[in-house]
Amino acid sequence: MEWYLAYLILGALTGFLAGLFGVGGGLVLVPVLLMLFDAQHFSSEHTLHLALGTSLATIIFTSLSSMRKHHQHGAVDWQVVRRITPGILLGTAIGAMTASLVPAQGLGIFFALFVFFVAAQILFGRDPHPSRQLPGPAGMTLTGTLTGWISSLVSIGGGAIVVPFLVWCNVPIRHAIGTASAIGFPIAVGGTLGYIAVGAHIEALPEMHLGYVYLPALFWVSFATVLTAPFGAKAAHRMKVELLRKLFAAMLVVLATKLLLKVLG
Repeated sequence: MEWYLAYLILGALTGFLAGLFGVGGGLVLVPVLLMLFDAQHFSSEHTLHLALGTSLATIIFTSLSSMRKHHQHGAVDWQVVRRITPGILLGTAIGAMTASLVPAQGLGIFFALFVFFVAAQILFGRDPHPSRQLPGPAGMTLTGTLTGWISSLVSIGGGAIVVPFLVWCNVPIRHAIGTASAIGFPIAVGGTLGYIAVGAHIEALPEMHLGYVYLPALFWVSFATVLTAPFGAKAAHRMKVELLRKLFAAMLVVLATKLLLKVLG
C-alpha cells in the first residue's frame, strides 16, 4: 500500500503542474517513477521504458481533465488541434519504435538533456516573438510529426514544444497553453499504444503490466491527476506564476541530474 500512496502523491503533484503550466507531467513523472520502480526491484533493463510508457498513459487522463477546464475558459483552438493531430499520431508511432531500439542508457541521457533544455527555457528563455502565421497543412503535419516523435521519446504531453510554436505563430499565450493541453491527448493515446505494442512480448516485466505500461501506477497516478489538473488549469487563469515557474524549473534540474547520474553510474 505504501507504493500506492506514493503514486497518489506523485499524481496529485504532476496533475496540478500539468494544468498550471501546460508542461511538466512526464518531465516529473518519468524520473520519479524510475526511482519508485527501482525501489521495487523491477528489472533495471526495462525500468526506464516502463516509466516512459506508464507516464504517457497517465497523460491521457491528465490531458482530458486539463483540456476540459481550458475549454471552459474558451482557450482551446480546436482547428489547430484537428490540423496537427494526423502528424502527431504518425510521430508518436515512430517515437515509440525508436525508444524500443535505443538502449536504456542512451534513452536516459537523451531524456535528461531534454529536461535540462526545458528547465533552461523556463529559467532564462523568453517567449518567442510572434512573427508569422500558422503554416498550411504540410507544415502542420510536419510540426505534428516532429512533436509526436520527441514527445513519445521523452514521454511528455507536447506542451514544451507546442506552446512556443503557437506563440511564435501569433497565438496568445493562454490560448497556446489551452490548445497544447488538448494536443496532449492524441500524443498520449498514440504514444501509449506504441509502448504497449513494443513491450507486448517482453517477459522480464512485473505482474499487472500492459506492454510497457505498469497498471497499478497508471491507476493511482491517473486517479490523482484527474482530481488536481483542473485546479492547475484554473490557477493558470488567475495566478501570477513567475515564481512558481522558476521553482518548477529548479525541481526539473534536480530530477534530471539524479537521472543522469543514475544512467551514467
